Amino acid sequence: MNRMQERYTQEVAPALFKSFGFKNVMQIPRIEKVVLNIGLGEAMDNPKAMDAATSDLAAITGQKPVQTKAKKAIANFKLREGRLIGAKVTLRGAKMWAFLDRLLNIALPRVRDFRGVSANAFDGRGNYTLGLKDQLVFPEIEYDKIDKLRGMEITIVTTAKDDNQARALLQALGMPFSNKKDA
Repeated sequence: MNRMQERYTQEVAPALFKSFGFKNVMQIPRIEKVVLNIGLGEAMDNPKAMDAATSDLAAITGQKPVQTKAKKAIANFKLREGRLIGAKVTLRGAKMWAFLDRLLNIALPRVRDFRGVSANAFDGRGNYTLGLKDQLVFPEIEYDKIDKLRGMEITIVTTAKDDNQARALLQALGMPFSNKKDA
């Protein structure tokens, strides 16, 4: 069992059970999955960008990414339906806990001028989305091997009923929320 998962079962879950006054252990919010997504607008002009992004995602997660296609045609972006425009990976189980451990303890502290993540990035249903400006914060990515800095989106999907439960869960796991209120 991963140390993050162990911490959840031994410390976080009992604390949340007590603080929210749940009547059943199945009501305790838990993390269902983590989805990493890289959107690649430049993949239409540069097909090698897709290969680079998928190899970066595979190195970060240890799992093969799925290439995503455009659902609709958008003339302003010169985008046709069915074109490859991104890559994503869904992590569950042991890989998810290992990734969360690396994200919270290694990657986020490596972000330049880091003052915490926004506490307002919840979607109203208990899911949290975090954006990173570059992939270099992960130690698996070698600086010399990348062709371009690419941002990514990390979505943490929880079973929490509302944002307060999800915020308490992530805070207890060690998510460094910033103190300032975003406008």
